[in-house]
This record gives sequence, C-alpha cells and structure tokens, in this order.
Amino acid sequence: MEPKKLKTIAVDSVITSDDEILSGTPVFKSTRVPIKNLIDYLEAGDSLDEFLDDFPSVSRDQAIQMLELAKEMLLTQVYANSH
Repeated sequence: MEPKKLKTIAVDSVITSDDEILSGTPVFKSTRVPIKNLIDYLEAGDSLDEFLDDFPSVSRDQAIQMLELAKEMLLTQVYANSH
C-alpha cells in the first residue's frame, strides 16, 4: 500500500525553541506557551477550547497546525518503519 501524500507543515512555522525563552523549551511560535501543554491538556481529557481559553496567546490555527504536524510526523514514522 502506497502512503498517502501528506500536507507538509514546516516545523519552524509552528514551533520555536530559544535558549532565552523557557530555557529552550519548544513553544508555540511568538508565545511562551510550551507545546507540551497542549498535549497534556488533551491527555487529561480537556478540550481544545479549554486549552485556548487558558492560553489566549495561542491561536486556534496554531494549535491545529501543531496537531496536524504531530499527525504528519507520526504517520511519516509509521510509513518509514512499515517497509
């Protein structure tokens, strides 16, 4: 089975890591909100809206792009390991 063509999202358009911001913790671009926070919220059963309400500096588009990027990376890894 041929892998589906995935829409490519550039990591640096969504995530940044800078030693001057939270000691290099990966954060949503132009914010100080760690990417891990979104994953933690979703793992705890909280909704995307709850996350966005608690972190208003992150836009809905940024959060969705990050989730799409995570999906893309996961599927790429699975396809690479299946051959």
